[in-house]
Amino acid sequence: MQLKCADGLPETATPDMLDNSLFLQKFHHALLEVVLEEGALVCPETGRKFAVNKGIPNLLLQEDEC
Repeated sequence: MQLKCADGLPETATPDMLDNSLFLQKFHHALLEVVLEEGALVCPETGRKFAVNKGIPNLLLQEDEC
């Protein structure tokens, strides 16, 4: 399942967006009000998944990834 907390937010932001209150509200919500309790974080560059258990992400590399 993919979390849709960023719905309505652009891929990139421009300085003029800082004057848009709706953008700022959505940005604030996505950054500070969403809590991931169980699931995974996915690196956008490598596609590597990091497990999240009880709100704590495991960002350690496996032995074969060193």
